[in-house]
Amino acid sequence: MKLAVGSDERTLLADFVGDHLRKEGHQLELVGPLKGDLLGGLMWVKRLLSRLAPEERTGSSFLLDRDRCQHSCEQSPRLRAALCHDAETAEGARLWDDANVLAMSLRSVSQAVAREILTAWFSTEPAKTGIDAELIERAKRLAPKYCKS
Repeated sequence: MKLAVGSDERTLLADFVGDHLRKEGHQLELVGPLKGDLLGGLMWVKRLLSRLAPEERTGSSFLLDRDRCQHSCEQSPRLRAALCHDAETAEGARLWDDANVLAMSLRSVSQAVAREILTAWFSTEPAKTGIDAELIERAKRLAPKYCKS
């Protein structure tokens, strides 16, 4: 799978996640400091989001604060970002929200927990039937009304 991956800064965790994703067979497009670009603030987030093609299932971003995760949600009705601090949150975000942008804290997530988050993220599919599937579709229909793009 092709993934756009960005970060506020280059850290051991961000490098670990990139290496892990490559070992799992994903193609990465690095954005911002991970690519060596000196993009501050939300500039790298905007570049990351522009790399997520409409047909892509998922992307990954590594954020230091929830405001940037929220910013990514507000930019496009097709983006559903989830700030995940553990595997259970990642699984729920995929299952119940059909989240397609993953955010992790560079400060509070360890490499072991990041591995668990990634495993849960990529092994969980959105609900296809029942009330959860209906709620996902309802949220997707409402998103264009509330997004800033």
